Amino acid sequence: MFIYLPKRHRLTVLACMLVCVSGCVSYDVNQGILQAAQGTAAFNTERLLLAVTEEQRQQRTVLTQQLLSAPVGPKQAVELMLVNSTAFQGLLAQHWAQAAATAQSGRISNPTFALERIVTGSETELNGLLTFGLMDALTLPQRADIARLKLVQSQLRLSAEVIDQVTLVRQAWVRAVAASATVHYAHKVADAALASDELAARMLSAGNFNALTRSKHRLFHLQAQMQLAAAKQTKLSRTEELVRLLGLDATQALQLQLPDTLPGLPALAVSEQDVAQLAVQQRLDIRMAKAELETVARAQGLTSITSLLDVELTVISGMVNSNSSDSKRIGAQISVKLPLLDSGDMQRAQMNAQTLAAVNRLKASATDAASSLRETYAAYLTAFSIARQFQDELLPLRQHMAGENLLRYNAMQIGVFDLLADASDQNAAVTAAIDAQLQFWLSEAALQSTLIGRPLSNSVSVTNSKTSNNASAH
Repeated sequence: MFIYLPKRHRLTVLACMLVCVSGCVSYDVNQGILQAAQGTAAFNTERLLLAVTEEQRQQRTVLTQQLLSAPVGPKQAVELMLVNSTAFQGLLAQHWAQAAATAQSGRISNPTFALERIVTGSETELNGLLTFGLMDALTLPQRADIARLKLVQSQLRLSAEVIDQVTLVRQAWVRAVAASATVHYAHKVADAALASDELAARMLSAGNFNALTRSKHRLFHLQAQMQLAAAKQTKLSRTEELVRLLGLDATQALQLQLPDTLPGLPALAVSEQDVAQLAVQQRLDIRMAKAELETVARAQGLTSITSLLDVELTVISGMVNSNSSDSKRIGAQISVKLPLLDSGDMQRAQMNAQTLAAVNRLKASATDAASSLRETYAAYLTAFSIARQFQDELLPLRQHMAGENLLRYNAMQIGVFDLLADASDQNAAVTAAIDAQLQFWLSEAALQSTLIGRPLSNSVSVTNSKTSNNASAH
């Protein structure tokens, strides 16, 4: 169908096209990452930035060296990951690519320009055809809104991925420091076992020990050596796990300094009221489910139209040359896709199903959020209680018993072997306390992640070492 298009209407079409172009969705990667950082403020992600230029990469190298010049605490470990990890930079770049593709979906398709030359006898017809999807233009506001909603979802997903990485780094740091402290006390146990073994050998030579007693001390020494070797390997593994998360190369790994001990326990545990308030304010999983539902609902309305109708508008401008005269040819052509073979019912059914799925996912997210928060908070309280009991009761009790045994040794009521065994038990108690402290800080990191909406499976292990078994010994 060919339609004559007056000049004023041609200007109207041109104006509409300019409005469509001006309404296109765009995306600034660093601005988007900044918005994602605002959603993860509790994790101190002020250094969250994608290094695009060589200058930015050099700045990050300088920041890495500054952070490695001093002992790395939990906050510094997170900053190191943000500025140095190439894997994390790859995650940000992938987000950029996905967000750009999402923004592209909210733009109008480029028009198609065609040249046409038709010769009929002595008459030559030259036409220029500019075709664009009329439905694309008419539905641009709806598609732009949907694209912006999808960008919001993309920001929330990025926030969630940042939280995951930050939590992994915090927990890896805790494990590495705890493993280092455990090695320190494993050395003390091994030293005490060595002294006991050497003394038992001399006692056997002097005829004061039988072979069975000597073998018991030898066995204790061998077990202490094996425990020390295992502790050293655990320290290496935990440190390398942290190194990988921080993205450190071999030279940087040698520069990494960690504190000798874990941070002290807080005076009080987080209250249930504070947990409930923070969870309501920050839950990313619920926000993501709501954003998904809103996006799918908007897309369902758009699909109801586009699945039934597709219209293209072609603007034609040409000239007809003949022997007698030349004449201009201007007009427009509208093409309508007829829903004869495909009525679009399956597209509409798909959108209905997606909307229903989004509604149920939102309800499930709320239910799961409440359950995971209860579980994680209970694990946090249990870990805090156990660590506090070690710190406030068990370790002081062990120290008191060590003092009493020293007095008994000075009074010649017990022998040197009893004193060495008690020192070994004392070191084992400290090791168990370190493990309890480790479990608390792992639970604390899991709780912080769950509060923001990224629940982690977290179980509290209760160390029941020979500290408790030998509570009444000596």
